Amino acid sequence: MSAESKELRADNMMNEDHALVLFDGICNFCSGSVLFIIRRDPKGYFRFAALQTESGIMLMKKHNINLTKTDSIILIENNKVYYRSSAALRIARKLKGGWKLFYAAMIIPPFIRNFFYDLVARNRYRWFGKRDHCFVPDQNVKGRFIL
Repeated sequence: MSAESKELRADNMMNEDHALVLFDGICNFCSGSVLFIIRRDPKGYFRFAALQTESGIMLMKKHNINLTKTDSIILIENNKVYYRSSAALRIARKLKGGWKLFYAAMIIPPFIRNFFYDLVARNRYRWFGKRDHCFVPDQNVKGRFIL
């Protein structure tokens, strides 16, 4: 698939009906988080792309995403980019069940929220491990990924 067709596919998958989660595809915690989101997002609001893929790199360039801000989970929703705890909490508010209650934590100042987010992000490989290759979705959810 050409870069142009990947960009068109990405644009079609991202609109007001969908948000995009960029994630660290070699991180076990991040890949597990994607599966967690999928299980609690029966309407398929979220779409996904690994940061390490050609599509992920293209999307980061398109949205001027600076990986020095984060390298774990990034949310693109309504053409706005959210990082770190803001991304995680905005994702939680769209999930079924009690997870949306975590969005109330947005009242906590970002420097406090991000302290704890960064603690996990910095240690995620040590605590949860990492893969030798990028996470590959199974056939049931592959259509939700920009590969």
